[in-house]
Amino acid sequence: MADWSILVVVGVAIVAVVLLIVRFHVNPVIALALGAAGIGLGSGLGAVGTVETMASGFGETMAEAGLLIAWGVLIGSLLNRMGAVERLVHALLKAFGPKGVPYAIGLSFATYLQTIFVDVMIVIAAPLARRIAPRLGKAGTGIMATMFAISLETGIALMVPGIGAVMIAASLGIPLGQMMLFGLVVVIPTVAISIFIMTIALRAGFWNPERDEQEVIDDSNAGDTQRSVSGATTAVPVQDGADASQGSAGEGSAVQTRARVATKAEPVPDRSGQLPLIVLFAPLLVALLLIASGAILDVLEIEVPAMQFLGSPNIALLLGVIGTALVGRWAIGAKDLERALVHGFKDAGQIFALTGVGGALAAIISAGELGDLLTGYFGASAFAPILLVWVIAAILHVAVGSVTLSAMTAAGILAPVAATLGLDPVLIGLAAGAGALFCIHVTSNTFWLLQMFLGQSVRGALKTVTVGVSVASIVALGVVLVLSVFL
Repeated sequence: MADWSILVVVGVAIVAVVLLIVRFHVNPVIALALGAAGIGLGSGLGAVGTVETMASGFGETMAEAGLLIAWGVLIGSLLNRMGAVERLVHALLKAFGPKGVPYAIGLSFATYLQTIFVDVMIVIAAPLARRIAPRLGKAGTGIMATMFAISLETGIALMVPGIGAVMIAASLGIPLGQMMLFGLVVVIPTVAISIFIMTIALRAGFWNPERDEQEVIDDSNAGDTQRSVSGATTAVPVQDGADASQGSAGEGSAVQTRARVATKAEPVPDRSGQLPLIVLFAPLLVALLLIASGAILDVLEIEVPAMQFLGSPNIALLLGVIGTALVGRWAIGAKDLERALVHGFKDAGQIFALTGVGGALAAIISAGELGDLLTGYFGASAFAPILLVWVIAAILHVAVGSVTLSAMTAAGILAPVAATLGLDPVLIGLAAGAGALFCIHVTSNTFWLLQMFLGQSVRGALKTVTVGVSVASIVALGVVLVLSVFL
């Protein structure tokens, strides 16, 4: 096929996917599948070749990411049920004080708390953030809202076990341990620098409490909140109201809330408040340490059979699930434990489908001649593909409103370039995640949750969410470009 026709086929398919999702409200899974089929047929793979390539891409992606997504969702559901996040925020406030707590909470949200859904995290922690805000001065609400937006969205896109990062790694064939290590290298400076920049701007007059703040949504309505799968525009119900309303009355509220969930005939004691916070998080932290250790040994080319097994992300997070479940069995009882696991499996369903179909799209694009074509245009420098994938992901995000979907699609398009240039795929993945953070706006469910639960007007949310996360997107791109010098 002629060069221009390949670009036209891919361009038309991507525009069609965007229109299906945004204009006609088609589920992203179906829209991506149609886009993949259209590219396959239009690029000359033929009917049989298109079907086989899609199936192969779906299967390979799920083999890489399926179990990790399942284990991560289950750990997050269990921690949420035990009220662990609320207690953590209290502990961080006590340890770091008002001025340091935005950075402490932000880095926690962006790293090891990525097993918990973003929207659930907002509902749980927002009441605590509102109590902290007045202690940060006139711009306190803006600072806390910016911290929420930057840390949660950055973690989704760049940090394993964030769903976006896992999907990107699966699309590009990046070892998950490597994605976690280099994601951590990018996430920590990105979150810290971005919060610092926005804090200075907000305190310098960018934040106007009279115009940028409004009455906070009633916490009693938290159970009616809708949350989306990893920022996609298609929403699914949040976990039951008992989980969503935990944060409104301090640490004791989690115990009271879950006590009401138990039936009168079969009361379930809640002893999670009796456990030290480190015990609740210990299984997850151990799992992440095992993954990091295995990745470091792999980079150093040191073979330790036991660590190769235990440090495998699927095994490490499985151990994390088992450990968290054992803690939960003692803390909240068998009934609540089973309920949390059921919710986790329900939440994982659409994520599985979206991940697999995204892999099918990436496989279709890789099977064509687009990789060779892009290599010819952008092969002069390693910086050019990184910038290009950032731009593609940014444009897709502005149109679609989904961090995960835009990052995964952009990574799939540019994956052949990475392989041909010898450029480390992790750089392409991190650039895609960074670009997908640009300009989060009114098409994002997270935008509206932060606007409602953090007491912001729409004008205020545009400052904290749209501008704040866009700053993080640019900072992350800079960090990725610096990292590319050493990889």
